[in-house]
Amino acid sequence: MDIILLKNLDKVGRKFEIVKVKDGYGRNYLIPQGLAIVANKTNRSNLESFKRQEANKLNKRLDVFKAIASKLQGKQLTLTTKVGTSGKIFGSVTNIQIANALRDQLGVEIDRRDILMPDDHIKMVGKYTAVLDLHPDVDAKIDFEVIPDDAELAKHFAELAAEAALEAAAEASSDN
Repeated sequence: MDIILLKNLDKVGRKFEIVKVKDGYGRNYLIPQGLAIVANKTNRSNLESFKRQEANKLNKRLDVFKAIASKLQGKQLTLTTKVGTSGKIFGSVTNIQIANALRDQLGVEIDRRDILMPDDHIKMVGKYTAVLDLHPDVDAKIDFEVIPDDAELAKHFAELAAEAALEAAAEASSDN
């Protein structure tokens, strides 16, 4: 069954894309939930007008997206989580935790589906950067650091990071 997606769906496609899905999935889930419409001749011909209407809506909100991007520039989130002694996280950090941290720490409300993680799931402590898919014309990134919730482990990993930075600096100066 060919359908036109009305929202971005993980592992299915992007908004206004025509995709082929199994009949039952389209008929019983996507269409009743308002996530897609049947890609018949009429809807295919109206697809361009749907895209134009969506572009107009997004352009009206462009200033809001630019304000969010400027507010996030240079900021860093801190996520605390349970980790083992090797630095491996129990579980993983996902875009849901990033969305919650943005709301709690910076007061910015962003849908979790608009947060593109550097990896599918982050499983180690460290510093990362996520990309925010707010608008095609607005590039926004947020830096975040995953740290242990145990103070002793946090101190240990900070010392290891400092040693690694010193070694990298020494190696860079010896190369010159």
